[in-house]
Amino acid sequence: MSRGIFAVRCAPTERVWVGASTNLSASRNGLWFVLRSGSYQDKELQAEWQAHGEQAFDFEVLHTLDEETHALAVNDQLKEEKSIWAAKLSARTLL
Repeated sequence: MSRGIFAVRCAPTERVWVGASTNLSASRNGLWFVLRSGSYQDKELQAEWQAHGEQAFDFEVLHTLDEETHALAVNDQLKEEKSIWAAKLSARTLL
């Protein structure tokens, strides 16, 4: 199970959202499931999904934490990396 930072990109609008996860392999499936159901909490992302469709979106892993990162440091490190990547990409952050 890899932990890290990911981006969701909408090709037609070039908008980017950045999120963090303790299980990157499950994040895309979970996020796509909620977006397909129309009930994602970020209303802007949901609106773009509805307007452009699933095929317009990409999920990209941006950074993975070192497997040796101590369990107590994971959340703080994910929070810090998410902020760094959001600033780099001029992106909104996902909860």
